[in-house]
Amino acid sequence: MGLTGGIGAGKSEVSRLLVECGAVLIDSDKIAREVVEPGTPGLAAIVEAFGEEVLRADGSLDRPKLGSIVFADAGRLAVLNSIVHPLVRDRSAELEAAAPDDAVVIHDVPLLAENSLGPLYDAVVVVDASPATQLDRLVRLRGMTEEDARARMAAQATREKRLEIADIVIDNDVPLAELRQRVQTVWRELAERASGAAQH
Repeated sequence: MGLTGGIGAGKSEVSRLLVECGAVLIDSDKIAREVVEPGTPGLAAIVEAFGEEVLRADGSLDRPKLGSIVFADAGRLAVLNSIVHPLVRDRSAELEAAAPDDAVVIHDVPLLAENSLGPLYDAVVVVDASPATQLDRLVRLRGMTEEDARARMAAQATREKRLEIADIVIDNDVPLAELRQRVQTVWRELAERASGAAQH
């Protein structure tokens, strides 16, 4: 299953609740950090492509520095993606293969809609919230300025595009107690799908 949602929609909270229910979570962002840790082939490939200046003094990746290089240049971003994406894909596949046959495996993929990855998953779960809710959470909970928050939201796929690819939508314009109930309902559906798939 693929899980996605716009920034500030509450995807992290939903993935945490799904893990509480028993899901095996494969977090793409976390894996993307792991595959470029010091000593990895991923980091070596990035240094080869971008030079030593993308390293901190301790030998770890200087993400802000690398970000400033690639986000201003689509060609350089494509080079970075060609290094990192296959590593993330392979590690995700390893983790999925290691999960029990009847497990509900949730792939937390922030850019699922943007990168048209929906077809890779048995089902796509979209955590949805109104733009007003997203904005409020980003400003109030993450300390962003309203301008920064709006820019981050605008850089992502539109709400319509995400909803278009959704098999299941979790509406998160609600308090946490209600969200928990909604996630538990979705969990029952996902568990049924997984046990059905395991029997075939």
